[in-house]
Amino acid sequence: MFAIRRTLLAATLAVAGAAVLFPAHAQTFPSQTVKLIVPYAPGGLPDTVARIIGQRLGDAMGQSFVVDNKTGAGGAVAAGALASSNDGHTFIVTDGPMLAIPPFVTAKPAFNAQRDFVPVALVGVAPLYLAVHSRVKANTLDELIELAKSKPGALNYGSAGLGSIHHLTAEAMQRGLGIKLTHVPFKGSGQSVPAMIGGQVDMIFASPPALMGFVKDGRAKLIAINTAKRASQTPDVPALAEKIPGFDFAFNVVVLAKPGTSADAIARMNAAIARVVKMPEVIEQLAKAGVEPVGASVQQTASALAAETQRIGGAAQHAGLKPE
Repeated sequence: MFAIRRTLLAATLAVAGAAVLFPAHAQTFPSQTVKLIVPYAPGGLPDTVARIIGQRLGDAMGQSFVVDNKTGAGGAVAAGALASSNDGHTFIVTDGPMLAIPPFVTAKPAFNAQRDFVPVALVGVAPLYLAVHSRVKANTLDELIELAKSKPGALNYGSAGLGSIHHLTAEAMQRGLGIKLTHVPFKGSGQSVPAMIGGQVDMIFASPPALMGFVKDGRAKLIAINTAKRASQTPDVPALAEKIPGFDFAFNVVVLAKPGTSADAIARMNAAIARVVKMPEVIEQLAKAGVEPVGASVQQTASALAAETQRIGGAAQHAGLKPE
């Protein structure tokens, strides 16, 4: 399970024994600049998270942290950069969908999540909101369900692309609610959100920062959130799990290492991340980015990724995705 068998016990013991302030005389990691590889362009969610925590990790651990954006090929470029690193000080900050989706859309994925990555920490969880255009005659989730059932296939939704987490969330929602929507894929949320605001599609799933400005000015309505429970920032917006038991398609934002990374490095990174994400200013910054901080253990991170992969796999099969 995500290459933890040989490193988990040692990492757990090292976490337990690590000094809170990581005193210089006791540490073997970090001994040089730490690199955080991000498989997305600057400004994306994992990039934002990496920059938020990187600065604090540098302060906490007494070494510089740099963010290195390696975009392309669905994360394969970043995975290759991690695999070729040999300094023991290189990690990747990414999201769960990058790990789980490739086998369902690519016949020969360039990387294997279980084989090529070791979990380090679950930084946080990022929800997606279901938003509808202001013209849609539904102001609540119940009204939207009734409308969709009265006109199967008449309503459409935009996504960030075939096989994206936005697409798979919508497919899982349709299955759970017993409704039929028409999928209109775009090339990223940078296209799907403007398409919904412009009235080209009726609804989308998108991150809070991408939507809230349009909600405030009345051009979009929040209908639901794709999590197991309501968000504290939007207590009036129902969770889809209230209608679909067990529904939870918020995605994980994680830090991973390559196999062979020392247990000491994994343990120290895990402990430092857990501490950093509890800082009030970091909680505030992550909230603005649409991320709920977690700071889970190595074992919990592995379990969360495994569960996410299972959820995504079920949605991918329901969507009829076939590797090409």
